[in-house]
Amino acid sequence: QVQLVESGGGLVQAGGSLRLACAASGSTFSYYAMGWFRQVSGKERDFVAAISRSGSSTYYTDSVKGRFTISRDNAKNTVYLQMNSLKPEDTAVYYCAAGPNSYFNTRDRYTAATTYNYWGQGTQVTVSS
Repeated sequence: QVQLVESGGGLVQAGGSLRLACAASGSTFSYYAMGWFRQVSGKERDFVAAISRSGSSTYYTDSVKGRFTISRDNAKNTVYLQMNSLKPEDTAVYYCAAGPNSYFNTRDRYTAATTYNYWGQGTQVTVSS
């Protein structure tokens, strides 16, 4: 079992930055690939970014490439999402997710919400224009 707690959300003006953090507990963090997803009310949960257990591989949805950076600190059991040049369309609830690294052998597995076993409660990000 892995428990995930996100933090760092808030209200920011367009062009600003936020850094989300997701603290994990309950199991060996370095066994898990990690992902960030986001969801707007009434819509599906969408992939944002993911990172392999070692941090050597990262994946992004096209709309955030060059603006967002995912990273992890296995010593601190934490994964981060640095979000720069934020746009109003980035407004959503952001969720952290974890899954055993053995499940993630293709890029498609990293981007699919169904590959992840564990989810945080979400943190709201609101970008004003």
